[in-house]
Amino acid sequence: MMAPLAITAMATANPLGLGLAATWHALRAERQVLQPNDFEDAGINTWIGRVADLDHERITGELADFDCRNNRLALLGLRQDGFEQAVAAARARYGPDRIGVLIGTTTSGILETELAYRRRTPAGGFLPPAVRYRHTQNLFSVSDVVRRQLRLTGPVASISTACSSSAKVFASASRWLAAGLCDAVVVGGVDSLCFMTLYGFASLGLLSDRPCRPCDVNRDGLSIGEAAGFMLLERKGPDDGALRLLGYGESSDAHHMSTPHPEGRGAALAMARALDRAELKPIDIDYINLHGTGTPANDLAEDCAIRQIFGVNTPCSSTKERTGHTLGAAGITEAMVSLLCLRQDFIPGMVRIERPDPQLQSHMVLRSEFRPLRAVVSNSFGFGGSNCSLIFGKRP
Repeated sequence: MMAPLAITAMATANPLGLGLAATWHALRAERQVLQPNDFEDAGINTWIGRVADLDHERITGELADFDCRNNRLALLGLRQDGFEQAVAAARARYGPDRIGVLIGTTTSGILETELAYRRRTPAGGFLPPAVRYRHTQNLFSVSDVVRRQLRLTGPVASISTACSSSAKVFASASRWLAAGLCDAVVVGGVDSLCFMTLYGFASLGLLSDRPCRPCDVNRDGLSIGEAAGFMLLERKGPDDGALRLLGYGESSDAHHMSTPHPEGRGAALAMARALDRAELKPIDIDYINLHGTGTPANDLAEDCAIRQIFGVNTPCSSTKERTGHTLGAAGITEAMVSLLCLRQDFIPGMVRIERPDPQLQSHMVLRSEFRPLRAVVSNSFGFGGSNCSLIFGKRP
C-alpha cells in the first residue's frame, strides 16, 4: 500500500486549450480540435493536435539558452492556473531544496537539432554554432528549465519511457516522498511536435489520415499531439475537496519494441498493482481513461487487459480523439483529464466512433455523461512494454 498523496496544484497547455478551465469547457462541449497536418514542411497526410502560438513564444532573459519549441511549451504550461504561485507558496513552506522535480518527455528539443541539420555548412557539413544540445535536445533540458523557472534546488530528473513517461513520474515522486528525499514534488510531462515522431510513426504505418478514432471498427492509426502539464504533489493538502493520487502500478512486459502483448499481460499487471497499492478492488473504480491510441493492436490488447481485471462493466473511454497522442506528455495530460472528470463527476464519451469494434467487449462510453465518481484509473502504455496505471480519487 502507499499513503495517498494530495494534488495541491495543476496546470496544463494542450490542444484543447490553455489552462484547466479551457480544457474542461472543451471536454464538456465535445469540441474537436485536431487539424490537418500543417507542421513545418512535414508532407505527411495525417491530423495533429497543436498548441497555438508556440512559434512566437520565444524564451528570453536568463533562460534564453533554453529556447526551443519544447521548452517554450513547458514555460507556457507553467504560467497557467496559478501554478507558479502555488509552487512559490510551497517553496516558502518547505524550502527550495525540499521540493523535487520529475518531468517525462520522449523527444525534448530534438526539433532544434533537426532544423540545424538543414543548415549545415556547404563545405564540411558542419552544424551551425548556435546548436545548444545541452539546453535543447538533451532529455534533461526540460526538467532543468522547469526547476530553474520555479527556483527549486531539490532532486531533479527526467523520465523517458516512451508513452508512459509522464505517468511514471507519479510513481517516482511517491518513492521520493516515501524515502524522505523531499517534502513535495513537481511532476509533469512535456512533448512537442517534431519531425522524428511524425516521420517515425508514419514509417511504422501507425498514423491515420483522418482524426484518430480509438475503438472504432475501422480505426487505422493515431494522431500526434503536443502538450505540457504539471502537478504539485504533497503528503497533505487542503482539508476539503482535495484530489489524491491513491496508487500506481508499473510493469515491463518487453513483448515487442513497438507492439503490445496481444493478451495485454503487462497492462493487466500494471492495473492490478495499482489496485493493490491503493488497497482498492475493481468494483471501486468508476471510470477508466484508456491509453486508447486508435491503432488496431493497442486498443485490442488494452481491452483484453481490462476484461481480465475489471470485467465488462466499468465505463471506459479514450480522450486521445480530443487531444491526439501527446506521447511523453500523454500520461500527465490524461491524468489531468481524469482529475477534471473526478472533480466534475463527468465521463467523456468517444464521439468520433462511427461503429464500435465488436471485438472490444469493455464498457465503452460513446456519449458523455455526468455520474458520481469516487476513483478513476488512467492508463499509459509505452513502446517496449513500459506500462503504468494511476489511480486517482477524492478525499474521503
